[in-house]
Amino acid sequence: MKLSTELKLPAVSMSGFEAPLSEEEQAIQASVHRFARDVLRPLGRELDKMTAEEVIATGSPYYSLFAEAAKLGLDPDLLAQLPPEMAIRVESMIGEEMGWGDAGLAVSLAVTQFPLEMAKSVGNQELIDLSTGKIGCWMITHPDKGTDVGAFDMKREWVPGAPGNKGTMRATVTKDEIIINGQCSAWVSNGAVAQVALGYLGADYGDGFYGADGRPNGIACIIPLDLPGVSKGKPLEKIGQRALPQGEIYFDNVKIPRRFAVAQQEDYYGNVASAWSFAGTHMGQVFTGVARAAFEMALAYCHERKQGGQLLIDHQLTRYRIGDMMRRVELCRAVARRSLAFARLTPQGHPWATASGKVTVTEEAEKVVMEAFRLFGANGTTLEYPIEKLVRDVRAALIEDGENTMLTTRLGFLCQQMYEQGWAQN
Repeated sequence: MKLSTELKLPAVSMSGFEAPLSEEEQAIQASVHRFARDVLRPLGRELDKMTAEEVIATGSPYYSLFAEAAKLGLDPDLLAQLPPEMAIRVESMIGEEMGWGDAGLAVSLAVTQFPLEMAKSVGNQELIDLSTGKIGCWMITHPDKGTDVGAFDMKREWVPGAPGNKGTMRATVTKDEIIINGQCSAWVSNGAVAQVALGYLGADYGDGFYGADGRPNGIACIIPLDLPGVSKGKPLEKIGQRALPQGEIYFDNVKIPRRFAVAQQEDYYGNVASAWSFAGTHMGQVFTGVARAAFEMALAYCHERKQGGQLLIDHQLTRYRIGDMMRRVELCRAVARRSLAFARLTPQGHPWATASGKVTVTEEAEKVVMEAFRLFGANGTTLEYPIEKLVRDVRAALIEDGENTMLTTRLGFLCQQMYEQGWAQN
């Protein structure tokens, strides 16, 4: 037991009730916070007022994002040099600060690294060189496929006797080439501006698009987006995360060397699961930051606004509401970090385990944002106060990277599978 001689306020950092951070951790957190405050937040608000076409136009302030982020010097390889538990805290704090600044730009910065990170994971230097310094995107959803991308068990997840959904972006795989046709979904983050893509496609290796059990064959590959036959649709106009350029990409007999593949045939679904597990953790960190931003805005406003002759914060019910919001922010942070630790450190993760963290964080973040919105009263509905932007930004998170109800259903299916293998039967 730690004894004190007097009652003092608790030790608290930007990220709440933290155990003591090292000087290096504090320096990284402070640096990213300044970037979020001075670059992401004002840039996100500026882009939020522009049309989707204006955001991606030549000369748009959006493109300053990448040069400004590079000044931070936060090479993803830095995390690999840190002790594992420290790396988890640092990665978590970086994602939270980015989300605190602007959710859309935080997602854009994260997803732009996907092709490069995959190229590094498979150890392909040619693909590393191809992806370095490029705006990347992750093409995994197709217009008619959606959540079907996660239907891994054809026997219990699909209509008996019916083949799976091979999607609208498909590849014909020859000995030396991958020939791509079709389109990816309009919801592809960075799709409207990307120069290189990590793509997941239905694939015909010469014996059709389906395996014996009806599950679609697939291929994952790094795709340069300046090739003949590649074109892009209009960027998507959305209610929230407007700083994140999303849009479909079309392919008309686009040819890439087969050596650009990062997963084929038997390796494909394992790669899908790994990529999804990696991606889902970012959503947890980013929207912890969004929840914290809403909480801090409400806390400041309640110290400024008077009602009934006294500040809002001096009303008992307001204190309860602020306390409840803080509790939920801490819940988001704890769940997001635990999910991140599981995905990075466990010998064998699973996308639905990671997704459960994403669901919890985004659902709780929405509760925090909406409570903050209500504390602002009518002022919160005006464009003068930034809370209305967070209301719009957080709504998309309930669908982004998988609609939350569907992800939770799949978590239940995972529980069923684990139980049948002996889990929770002791």
